[in-house]
Amino acid sequence: MAPPAPDQNAMQSLIEAAESAGGEGGYPPVERWEPDYCGEMDMRIKRDGSWWHEGVRIGREKLIRLFSRILRKDEDGETYLVTPVEKIRIKVEAAPFLAVRVDAAGEGRDQRVAFATNMDDLVVAGADHPLRVAIGPDGEPDPYIHVRGRLEALITRAAFYDLAELAEEGRDENGAPVMGVWSRGVFFPVGPRA
Repeated sequence: MAPPAPDQNAMQSLIEAAESAGGEGGYPPVERWEPDYCGEMDMRIKRDGSWWHEGVRIGREKLIRLFSRILRKDEDGETYLVTPVEKIRIKVEAAPFLAVRVDAAGEGRDQRVAFATNMDDLVVAGADHPLRVAIGPDGEPDPYIHVRGRLEALITRAAFYDLAELAEEGRDENGAPVMGVWSRGVFFPVGPRA
């Protein structure tokens, strides 16, 4: 029997590290780890939130969730799977997570807007978890919510429609009138004034 391919060895090593790593809030302390860079793995997180390895979709939800816990985006803008002993670059088309649900409580400046991701992360928009809207490759808005570290979730179209229902008139950082939402005392522009 032939030995596993190098990419398979890396995959097995990452699985073992992710399974054994604990950490604050249930996440390994990937931001504190400084392992050597080990190269790139043929792994991609597509815009629709699906994970692919060597051109094949990863169908094991448990494996995807395991890998999502050891993701880190560094200052260079690249995303890595990180363990205490290795750092492997992967490709991410939009964001590593999808925000699939939005809920709100309260009103005006006291409102809190919460997001749930496809990996069961729960975050409330605010100074620590900013909400931003960029223009995507198709010219349409791409809304994101900060999840942890430098990682964000792309807000799904359905969740963005729910968010838009919460929008009210306000001003952006330049004083221009925009539509936006309040959460934890911060106003987040989500689009031009209608």
